[in-house]
Amino acid sequence: MELNWVRKGKKTAGVLRDVERNGVHYLTFPILEEQGGLVSHGFATRIGGVSQGKFAQMNLSFTRGDDPDCVRENYRRMAQALGVDMEQMVLAYQTHTTNVRRVTGEDAGKGLARERDYRDVDGLITDVPGMTLVTFFADCVPLYFLDPVHRAIGLSHSGWRGTVGRMGRVTLKAMEEAFGTRPQDAICCVGPSICRDCFEVGEEVVEEFRGEFQERYWDELFYRKDNGKFLLDLWRCNEIILREAGVLPEHIQVTDICTRCNPGNLFSHRFAGEERGNLAAFLCLRG
Repeated sequence: MELNWVRKGKKTAGVLRDVERNGVHYLTFPILEEQGGLVSHGFATRIGGVSQGKFAQMNLSFTRGDDPDCVRENYRRMAQALGVDMEQMVLAYQTHTTNVRRVTGEDAGKGLARERDYRDVDGLITDVPGMTLVTFFADCVPLYFLDPVHRAIGLSHSGWRGTVGRMGRVTLKAMEEAFGTRPQDAICCVGPSICRDCFEVGEEVVEEFRGEFQERYWDELFYRKDNGKFLLDLWRCNEIILREAGVLPEHIQVTDICTRCNPGNLFSHRFAGEERGNLAAFLCLRG
C-alpha cells in the first residue's frame, strides 16, 4: 500500500515512485528504473525498520544514539528490499565537504561490516558491479548519477554548503576523470530533501548563493520573508548546477517530496532537530 505523501510543485505524477517490499517502503526514480536494469536504487523512508522511539522505524545512522543491533537489522531489511548484498555496502563519512571518493572492491562493507579508513567524504563513485553506495540525509539533497555508457555510478550528499560548492558538478568531474563519463550521457536525479517553502536561511547564506549563481536565477532561487529571513530552493539550485555542468534537461529528474513536509514518512532536522534518526540513499551498479 502506498504511503500518503505531501508532494510539492506542479509535477506531481511520475517523479518518484513509492515501493513496498516485505513491509519496507522506499522511493525510486522512474528515470533510473528505465535504464535496462543497470542499477538498483532507493531512498529510504521511515517505514519498515525496527528502531524505536525518536528513531522509529528505519533509522540508518550509527551515530545518533540508536541501538546498533537495530540499525544493522534496518540495513539488512533495506538490502533485502533492494536486492543488494549488505556486505558490499560502502558508507560515506559526511562533513558537508565536496570531497568525492572512488569506491573499489576493497572498500566492501566499510562503515557497516568494518571500520572506514576515510572521513570527510560526501560523495562516492564506482564502476564495480555489486557495490552499493550509501549516503545519509535528514533534509539535505541526495544526488544520484548514472553513466550508462561507461557503466559507472555516483551518489552524493549536498546540503546548502555542498550546493554552493556545486557538488553535482564536482561529482560529474570525478566520474569523468575516473571513468571517462561525459555529462551529456549522465542520468541524474535530485532526491527527497527540504523544499523552498520550508528552508529558511539568513542573509549570510543567501549572499553565498548570490556569489555563485547568475543574477537571472535569483528570483526563482530565493526570496525574502516579512521577518527578514529568506526561503531558498535547493532543488532548483542543484538542477541548474547539473544543467550548467552539461547534463541534458531530459536526463534530469527532480524530486517533488519534501522531508520536512512529510515527517511521518521521513526524518527531518528542520522538523525534529536532534531528536531523530537519519535516512539513507542507496545506489548499486548491477553486474
